[in-house]
Parts: sequence; C-alpha cells; structure tokens
Amino acid sequence: MVKYYLKLSMIFIALLSYSHALNVAQKYPSYTYVFSEFDVEKFYIDNDDFSNFVKKNERALKRFYKRSLKRGQEILPTMKGILVGEGVSDLFLYLSMIESGFSSQAISSKKAVGLWQFMPATAKQYNLEVCSEYDERCDTVSSTSAAISYLNKLHRQFGKWYLAAMAYNCGEGCLERAIKKAGTDELAVLTDDTLKYLPQETRNYIKKILLIAMIGENYTLGFENLNDTKLDSTLVQVEVAPGTKLKSIAKLIKMDYKSLQKLNKKIKNGKIPNGKKRYKITIPLDKIFAFYLRYELLNDRKLVKPHLISHHVALGETLASIAKKYYSTKEEIVIANNLEDEYLTLHQLLVIPVTKKIFEKTLSKSDKEAK
Repeated sequence: MVKYYLKLSMIFIALLSYSHALNVAQKYPSYTYVFSEFDVEKFYIDNDDFSNFVKKNERALKRFYKRSLKRGQEILPTMKGILVGEGVSDLFLYLSMIESGFSSQAISSKKAVGLWQFMPATAKQYNLEVCSEYDERCDTVSSTSAAISYLNKLHRQFGKWYLAAMAYNCGEGCLERAIKKAGTDELAVLTDDTLKYLPQETRNYIKKILLIAMIGENYTLGFENLNDTKLDSTLVQVEVAPGTKLKSIAKLIKMDYKSLQKLNKKIKNGKIPNGKKRYKITIPLDKIFAFYLRYELLNDRKLVKPHLISHHVALGETLASIAKKYYSTKEEIVIANNLEDEYLTLHQLLVIPVTKKIFEKTLSKSDKEAK
C-alpha cells in the first residue's frame, strides 16, 4: 500500500511539472523561434529549473523589458541594423538589454561600461577607445560592432550561440572548465541549479536572456500587446489629413489594415477625425518611404522632389549641412520627417527628398562601394 501511494505521489508530481512546463510553452509561443536563434533544444522549455525561473521572474522582467525598450527606442534601429548586417541574430539585442537596460551610460560594480558592458581590457582588445575624454564603449555603433566581433569569436570557439552568450558573461576559461567538468555542453546540465557547474550569475544570465527574448518576441510576433504604449523603436509618427480613412493609408503603404488599426487604437471607426488641421498616426519605420512616395502631405505641402534616400546623422551634422550635401532644403527635410525642431541626434535616421539626378547618383555611388 505504501508503494502504491508513493507511486501515485510521483505520478502527481510529474503531472504538475508537465502542466507547468506546458503553461510556459502556451504562454510564450515565441519560445520555438527564440530557442532556435540561440541554438537551444526545444525540450529545454520542459526543464524544471527554467520553468521555475520563468514563474519566479517573468513579472519583474516584463516591467524591466518595457522600461528598457522605452529607454532605447532611439538607438535600437541602429543596433538591430548592425547585428543583421553582420549576420548575427538580432535577438542578441536582448543580451545588451540584460547587460545595460539599453543605457549607454551604464556602469557595473566591476567597472564594465556601456550598452554591452565592456571591461577596459576587452574594450582595448576589440579596438574601443577608452580615455578620460572619450569612451567608445558608450557609442552605439562602435560598441555594437565590437560586441558582434566578440560574440562571433566566442561562437567559433564554442560552436553554439547560447554558449557564446554564457562565455560573454563568465569568461571563456570559466565556461571551458564547466564543460570539461560536466562532460557535456548541454544547456540543461550546465544550468542545473543542483550540479552548479557554472556560477549562479551565469546560470541565471542565460535564463534571463531566453525569458526576456520570449517576452519581447511575444510582443513582436503579435502574441501579446503592450497595452497601446508606444515603445516599439521600429515605429514612427506621420501626419495625415483629417477625414482620411486608415484603410486607404494601409492600401497605399501595402500594409495589413488590422495591423495598422492595432497601432492606432485611439482612432475610432477607422477614420481620421475632422476636428484638427493636422493629425498624427503611427506606422512601421520600414513603411515611411512608401508613405511619402504615395501620400500627399497636409496643407498642400507636397514634396517638391519626388525621390527619397535614407541618411544616418553623423557627428557634427546639422539640417543645413545635410540639406546642402543632397541639394535639398531644411524645410523639405523637416516636412519629410515630421521634425518638431531642428535638433538632431547622432545616428538618427532621416529620409531626404532629392531630385531624380541626385537619387540616381547616390544609387550609383552605393553600387560602386558595394563592389
């Protein structure tokens, strides 16, 4: 009889464990994509240590995710572009999020600095200038490029992206010793809270990255919403005429109407109100070219020049210098980008109205540089 009850208890515990793992998978359907990007086996979603970590930390990490996303909305497109351009998954943005909360001025207790939390020695190794007057660890482009180089190096060394992420945290030597002691590089073994092959900080570090990536990708892939808070760095606001139908705009920019509606929940009945001369709606950043090419701006302020090219603001550039460079005007740039004033930020993406001649010349120059 005792054996019978013991067996029942074991079955009950197993069912509870399975039920919770199933809940995690159901709650975060994005996990399959996240795990594949980090080379993690799908069955890790059933891991007890990971399931318990999710249950304990998901609420706090959701709050952290929203705060970080809001803080980093101006730099995220640049970081994402560099990652994708270098062939590294853009989900490694979540590693930077865990490291710094997307604060370029973040400093750890160990004196690591910047978005990717480089120590002085590692920064020097990856050609980041660190001196009293200037610290490239705080520069979005320089630090992200250096982080990619380091992550690629770790990936070549260890063969899997989750191992590269863990080595980023604890160091190559520490991870090598852990793998040797464990006799395997399997994530479930290395992060086991009983076996403790790695420091607790590193075991929690990779779990944090995976969980916050699942949280973020749930929003990105549309499994959850952000309660209409505009935190997505890939969104921009543009001006439309009163009385315009959202359905018409969706058609013009070749976007799904329901998706556009979700971005503009404050607009009722799918129609822009008639009470104002100007009205701003939200569209994805990658639709801005289609918008300005196909939609007439308010108050008959049409772009004189019919072609648009993109430009990232460099150090020291002003609207006047950028306009001069492309034979455009400050007014046209302000209109095309809905700028409230002439203040620009480093690496800010602008669309520049240009003539057909300048457009073709720029295109030809880009083709030559690519070759």
